[in-house]
Amino acid sequence: MVASSMLTNMPIVLGAAMEYLVAVAIATLLVGLIVGVFVARFVGVKSISQSKKEAGEIVERAKVDATTAARQIELDAEKKSLEKREQFEQEMEKVRQDIRQQERRAEKRQDTIDRKEDQLLQRENKMEKDEQKLTSRKAQLEQKHEDLDKTIEEQRQKLLDISGLTEDSAKGELLRRVEDESKAEIGKVIRAINEEAEEEAHKRAREITLQAIQRYASETVSEATVRSVEIPSEDMKGRIIGREGRNIRTIEKVTGVDIIVDDTPGVIVVSCFDKVRQAVAVESLERLIKDGRMHPARIESVVEKVQSEINERIIEYGKEAANEAGVRGLHPKIIEAMGKMHFRTSYSQNVLRHSVEVAYLSQIIADQLGLDGALARRCGFLHDIGKAMDHEMEGGHPKIGMEFAARHGEKEPVLNVIGGHHGDIPATSFYTPIIMAADAVSGARPGARRESMERYVQRLEELQNIALSYDGVEEAHAIQAGREVRVMVDAKKVGDDEAYLIASKIAKRVSDEMTFPGEIKVTVLRETRAIEIAR
Repeated sequence: MVASSMLTNMPIVLGAAMEYLVAVAIATLLVGLIVGVFVARFVGVKSISQSKKEAGEIVERAKVDATTAARQIELDAEKKSLEKREQFEQEMEKVRQDIRQQERRAEKRQDTIDRKEDQLLQRENKMEKDEQKLTSRKAQLEQKHEDLDKTIEEQRQKLLDISGLTEDSAKGELLRRVEDESKAEIGKVIRAINEEAEEEAHKRAREITLQAIQRYASETVSEATVRSVEIPSEDMKGRIIGREGRNIRTIEKVTGVDIIVDDTPGVIVVSCFDKVRQAVAVESLERLIKDGRMHPARIESVVEKVQSEINERIIEYGKEAANEAGVRGLHPKIIEAMGKMHFRTSYSQNVLRHSVEVAYLSQIIADQLGLDGALARRCGFLHDIGKAMDHEMEGGHPKIGMEFAARHGEKEPVLNVIGGHHGDIPATSFYTPIIMAADAVSGARPGARRESMERYVQRLEELQNIALSYDGVEEAHAIQAGREVRVMVDAKKVGDDEAYLIASKIAKRVSDEMTFPGEIKVTVLRETRAIEIAR
C-alpha cells in the first residue's frame, strides 16, 4: 500500500523537483546575469577611464608634436626666406656691379668721344687753314701756269723761227728722240728685271738640276743607223749575194733594209733608219752565216722566226723599262710601243734608256718642288712614245704620241706632256716644263748624243746666219760644239741695253727655227777699241 501510494505520488514529487530545479536554474541565471552586468559595468567603466586617459595622453602628445612641427615649419620658412634674401642680395650686388662697370665703360667712351671731338675740331681747323693755303697756292699755280704757257709758246715760236722747221716736222723729230730714249730705257728695265729673275731662277734651277743629276747617273749609250756584220771569209760574201743576187735581194725584201757589200774585208754593212728591221736583219744574217745554208726559202724561214722572237723581246723590253721606271697600269699597246723604242735612237742616244732616265730626273725635280713624283715619273717615261711610230704616220712625234696615248687610256697631264714637251702646244700643268727640263738635262749630258758631221756643220751655219741677220752684228761664231754662239756687235751702233735685246731676239729665233739637242747659249759682246798709230 505504501508502495502503491509512493508510485501514485511519484509524478507529483518529480514535478515538484523539476519546478525546484527550474527555479534554482532561473535564480542562478539571474544571479549570473546580475553579476555579469556588474562585472561588465565595472570593466567598461575601467576601460572607458583607461581609454580616456590614453586619449588624453595622445592629445597631449599630438599637441606637443603639432607645436614642434609648427616651430620646425616656421624655422624652415625663416631659413628659406633668409636664403632667398641672400640670393636676392647677391643678384642685386651683381647687377649693381654690372651697372657700375657699364657706367665706367660709358665714362671711358664718353672720354674717348670727347677726345675725338677735340681732335676732329683741331683737324677741321687745320683743314680749313690748309684749304685756305691750297686755294692761295692754286691761284698762284694757275697764274704761273698761264705765264709758263705763254713762255713755252714764245720759246716754241722762237725755236721754230731759229730752226726753220715746221711744227709737224719738229713733232716728228721729238717723237723720234723720245722713241730712241724709250728703247734704251725699256732695254734697261728688261735687263734689270731679267737679270734679277734669271739670277734667282738659275740659282734655284742649278740646285735642283745638280741634285737630280747627282741622285741619278746612267750609262751613256750611243748607237748608229749603220751596223756591221762580220763574215768568216770572202767566199761567204758571194753566198750572201747568191746567184744573180737572189739571196741579197731576198734578204733586203723580207727585212726592209739595205745590205752594203763592198771591198771592206771581213764585214758587210746593214743600213736602215728603222732599228727594229735593222735588228731583225742583223740577227737573221748572223744565224744564216753560222748555219751556212743560204737560199731564198731558208732566208724567209729564218727571218720569220727572228721577227717573232724580236716581237716577244719588244714586249719584254717594254715591261722591264716600265718596272725600272716604276710606272704601273700601262696599256699593253703602250708597253709594246715603249719596247720598240729600245731599237730607236735620237742623235745616237737610245730612246728607251733616255725615257727611263727622264722619268727618274722628272721625279727628283718634282719631289724638290713639292709635286707628285709618281705622276712626274709617268709623264717623263711616256714623253717620247710618239717616236715608236712617227716613221709610220704623218706628223711630229709629240702629236702622234699624244693621240696614241689618249686612245689607250692616258689622261691629263700626261697627254699635255707628250704633246707639249717641245713647245708644240701650250703647257697646262707644272709637269710639262719639268719634263722639258729633264729631257734637256738627259740630252745635254756630255757624250749622251751625237749627230752626223754633215748635219752638225749645217746646224752651226744656221746658228751663225741667224746671229748675223741683225743690224749692228759684225761677227758670229758657234763654239762649244754648237752649244754656244758668240756675237760681236759694233759698239758705235749698239749700246749695252740694245745688246741685251739682240741676245734675247737671237735666242728666241734659234728656239723657234732650229732643232737641236740640249740648249744653246747666246753671248753678245760689245767692246770699244781705241786704236792709234805712232809714226
